[in-house]
Amino acid sequence: MWMVWLLGAAVLVIAGFGAALVPRARASARTAAVARSTALAAIDSAAISRDAGGWYCPEAERLLARAELLMANRGGTASARVAADCARRAERLWRGSFHG
Repeated sequence: MWMVWLLGAAVLVIAGFGAALVPRARASARTAAVARSTALAAIDSAAISRDAGGWYCPEAERLLARAELLMANRGGTASARVAADCARRAERLWRGSFHG
């Protein structure tokens, strides 16, 4: 009889851990997907600004290349955020140069 209680307790403990860990894992995966999507959108936007400008800015090109490299290496959430930041800075450089 004691084995039934032991087995029941083990099932309850495992279910408790599962109930706590599954939502965290899903939230982490969703955060990573959003960060990657944001970075890719920023890279695309910077590339459009570069193509619309028609001139060469070495610093912006370097930033955009770094952002593309970070995304190509399939890094985690932190590298996606850095890639998005690099792409946004590159876009600001290209857009700022258009307006004077």
